[in-house]
Amino acid sequence: MRGPARLLLGAGVALLAARRLRARPYDLSGKVVLITGGSRGLGLALARELTGRGARMALLARDAAELDRAVQDVRARGGQAIRVVADVTDAASLERAVQATVAHYGQLDVVVSNAGIIQVGPLTDMTEADFEHIMQVNGFAALRVTRAALPHLKRARGRVLIVSSVAAKAAIPHLGPYSVSKFASYGLGQALRAELAPQGVTVTTVLPALMRTGSARQVTVKGQFEKEYAVFATLDNVPLLSLDAPRAARQIVGALVRGDSEAMIGGPAHLLRWASALAPGLTADAMALVTRTLPDPTGRPDARRGAQAETPLTRGNPIKQAAERDLNQL
Repeated sequence: MRGPARLLLGAGVALLAARRLRARPYDLSGKVVLITGGSRGLGLALARELTGRGARMALLARDAAELDRAVQDVRARGGQAIRVVADVTDAASLERAVQATVAHYGQLDVVVSNAGIIQVGPLTDMTEADFEHIMQVNGFAALRVTRAALPHLKRARGRVLIVSSVAAKAAIPHLGPYSVSKFASYGLGQALRAELAPQGVTVTTVLPALMRTGSARQVTVKGQFEKEYAVFATLDNVPLLSLDAPRAARQIVGALVRGDSEAMIGGPAHLLRWASALAPGLTADAMALVTRTLPDPTGRPDARRGAQAETPLTRGNPIKQAAERDLNQL
């Protein structure tokens, strides 16, 4: 690298560091936060963390009974929470959810777009409909809820948090539709950040690696059901490979408070990000090798929910069981 290039790089690093030092942390005390997918898993972990920082919750999901349990969980910790029953694939439903939140609290300061689904299985067993469905939930839902909340967010000079995935940096074998949808959600987050900044709204996109949220039982499994699920549910609960939910929630909310453009969550996420950036060809070849170790496709489009593909190996995993009990997954 030549002298002028080094100077430019050094100046850029210095400016970024100075900006970080000057930026005032976003005070969550008294703020109203709407969380999609807030009834269980990571959404509930985020609600707990945000409550601990003084925010008031509006938890959004489709299942009223799950929402009631989550609301009681937050209230038992001394927080304020309401339930908002809505479908993130329905724009009108999200409009009503935003209106209900503002009607109750009188304001809306932060939107956390966390709702998401995962489809596990070989790409050849996935249909175009699978891709379309996951894009509606993992991609377009974040756009819909942000648009619905935007008038209130502009008035509050508020924030948007989009939960993407490390799969937005490197496609993961047997998570094809999921990876495509997370690439889209990451791109959406970057577009929203650039477009909404002049309107006073800060957008942060987080890219977590595996997290122990108890969500494995909620995934859709295709191909050799039990084998596919066993691989996913086991890796999802390996302590050195996956991050426990409270720690992940702290890091995610920390990125929101700092106003980061993007934040990798967990050590494996950082490693995969840099591997993909520095050696994209080698990383792609490594993923191809991983694919060779995974179960073969069946050529059938049949699907099962993770909970229906449990085996004694996955059912008896104590780490998995603890996460499921703690985060309202049962």
